[in-house]
Amino acid sequence: MAGLEGMEQPRPRSDPAAARWGVPGTGGDRVPASRRPVSALPEPAGDQALGEVRLPSRPQSAGIARRLTAAVLLKQWSLTPQLAEQAVLLVSELVGNAVRHTGARTFGLRMLRRRGWIRIEVRDPSRGLPCLMPVQAMDLSGRGLFLVDKLSERWGVDLLPRGKTTWFEMRIADR
Repeated sequence: MAGLEGMEQPRPRSDPAAARWGVPGTGGDRVPASRRPVSALPEPAGDQALGEVRLPSRPQSAGIARRLTAAVLLKQWSLTPQLAEQAVLLVSELVGNAVRHTGARTFGLRMLRRRGWIRIEVRDPSRGLPCLMPVQAMDLSGRGLFLVDKLSERWGVDLLPRGKTTWFEMRIADR
């Protein structure tokens, strides 16, 4: 695990990013404006940082998050299908954890791109930290963070004044 990267400040509210991305059924949600994480990451390239999309904390939202991630990575950012497939899997795992373990009514999904990297974040109001558990061959659950750890370059958790952001980063080839 990359560990705790630092604290972020509360984000102001802005226009709905979900409507801008064309996600059905989420146009009425208010979303925070794009912001630079305090964890000393470089600024995203151009306007490649997309606003956060707020989704209801229900199992069905995992499908919306997967479709949204695939659309952004493949259509907007023109990344490889293999990278998009891995990122979609990892998003599904982080969203699953947010839905199952936080008791939240909603969670946020945000994607950023900068030179050579993508970063995907899932924000929820719980300050309970996820735990990377050892995985056995016959385990039926508990593999989510194991997959995030194996398929991403880095991952971690940023504690917020009210909640946390769980994130992962993957290297990309800039064209």
